[in-house]
Amino acid sequence: MSKVNIKPLADRVLVEPMAAEQKTSGGIIIPDTAKEKPQKGTVVAVGSGKKDEPMTVKAGDVVLYGKYSGSELSIDGTDYMIMRESDILAVL
Repeated sequence: MSKVNIKPLADRVLVEPMAAEQKTSGGIIIPDTAKEKPQKGTVVAVGSGKKDEPMTVKAGDVVLYGKYSGSELSIDGTDYMIMRESDILAVL
């Protein structure tokens, strides 16, 4: 897990996506152009939550999120996603 100097606001979560699959279960190598966006990642930082809703995820949790949720950003060459906690579907 990376150390980042970003503190998300309110109910937002900073997630580091896991790497996309390199090959299929049958052993076929997937080219870069055909790889799907990963939908699993590790929580790096969390906001303080809303007034009456505390945050349920914490840094270090591995989560599943929606395919088109959040905004992508790159910090020091590392890609991250920042999204609302409600965009997270499950904690693994």
